[in-house]
Amino acid sequence: MTLEADLVVRLDGFVLRVALTARGGETVAVLGPNGAGKTTLLRALAGLVPLAEGRVVVGGRVLDDPVAGVHVPPERRSIGVVFQDHLLFPHLSALDNVAFGPRCRGTPRRAARARARAWLDRVRVGERASARPAALSGGQAQRVALARALAVEPALLLLDEPLAAVDAATRPALRRDLRALLATTDRVQLVVTHDPLEAHALADRLVVLEEGRVVQTGTLGELASRPRSRYVAELAGVNLLAGEATNGRIALDGGGTLVAPDATSGRVLAVIHPRAVVLHRVRPDATARNVWPGRVDIVDREDARARVHVTGSPSIVAEVTAASIVELGLVPGLELWVAVKATEITVHPA
Repeated sequence: MTLEADLVVRLDGFVLRVALTARGGETVAVLGPNGAGKTTLLRALAGLVPLAEGRVVVGGRVLDDPVAGVHVPPERRSIGVVFQDHLLFPHLSALDNVAFGPRCRGTPRRAARARARAWLDRVRVGERASARPAALSGGQAQRVALARALAVEPALLLLDEPLAAVDAATRPALRRDLRALLATTDRVQLVVTHDPLEAHALADRLVVLEEGRVVQTGTLGELASRPRSRYVAELAGVNLLAGEATNGRIALDGGGTLVAPDATSGRVLAVIHPRAVVLHRVRPDATARNVWPGRVDIVDREDARARVHVTGSPSIVAEVTAASIVELGLVPGLELWVAVKATEITVHPA
């Protein structure tokens, strides 16, 4: 089972251009800022939005080809969709919600209900089979929605922010169960999410959309080592600085310079991990070749560590321990010095 999509969608002035392939058994996470086109992509694959150009082929079957006049209606596609707000039929029980798809595809009522019950058991809400959506918790409703999508035995499964409507206490358990379900299949699976943790936990590969275009694809580690945009750098938790390199020095676009041994010549992107950024109350007399003044803007605590946003030339994010916050007296407005060793900077062509 495979997915081959090379499509263009034009919608209210927005243009989405995406080329995407995936093999059977692979889970691909689609990430991007708001308005990047993530949900539009899923709706186009599901047949809910018409293509202006291109083709969508699932398992060798052409679902969309405007030039050839092919458009398979959504209900006739072997595609399951899980929306972030469930969209369960409010007047049907959980069991009948899940049985609805197989019944629409011609499965006899008794067999459809038996399949529905089996899927409800698999997603751990079998005891809620007779309940209507209004009586379900957010996590239970999302499990029913997942069972409904899987009950039609789709060749392609599309999940739009599947954990967004689930409370924080329920999310880890549902994420674990969802990961187990996605790992045992030969279908193609696309997950739209804004959460890098969710993407890393569920997907084999990440595809990043920005302004309707694919800007980067790979594992989270690959994206972190060579981010191509500020959004990707923030997603991976690293600093990304662009500039013009000449003989080991980078004149940064936002002001300031960096010394980096790999910076030869031309437009480059410099990647600095926050853990490589060292903060000092006074100018350090150390071996670091990159030292500049800055001002603390934000101190964002995360358990035993914190990310400190420092404005300067350049502005940068440092990761420090909770003890360092106290020792350095890190508060917004504090003036300090930033130091980064040249060997801690990774440089690649822009």
